[in-house]
Amino acid sequence: MADTTHSVLFIEDDPFMIDMYTHVMEKHGYSVESATDGLEGLKKAQSGKYDLILLDIMMPEMLGIEVLEKLRKDEADLENTKIVVLTNLAQSEDSRRALEAKADGYLIKADVTPSKLVELMGKILGK
Repeated sequence: MADTTHSVLFIEDDPFMIDMYTHVMEKHGYSVESATDGLEGLKKAQSGKYDLILLDIMMPEMLGIEVLEKLRKDEADLENTKIVVLTNLAQSEDSRRALEAKADGYLIKADVTPSKLVELMGKILGK
C-alpha cells in the first residue's frame, strides 16, 4: 500500500481499461478519478488537484496530445502534477510530440501491465 494517498486522474475512453487500471491503482492506495474523453479530462485536470495524470492519446472530443499541450501551457497551475501519456501508438512522431509538450513519461499500453504501471507510477511520484 502507498504510504500517502496520491491523487490520480485517468483520462481514457475505454471503460474496461478504466475499470481494470482503477482497481489496481486503488488496491495500491491511490485515489483515482477518471474521465472518458479529452474535453472532460481537461476540465477535471484544470479544476482538480492531482499528483499524476494518466492520459490516453486517441480519445473523442479532444486528442490527448491537445489536452497535454493545454495543461502544460500554464505551468503555474500544474507545476507539481506529473503527466504520463498512455497510448497504443508506438510511432516516434507521437512520442516526440508528447515529450516536447512536457509529458513526464510515455508508455505503450501493450507493453505495460496494470501492476507494472503501478510500479512506474511509484517511481514517477518518488515513492
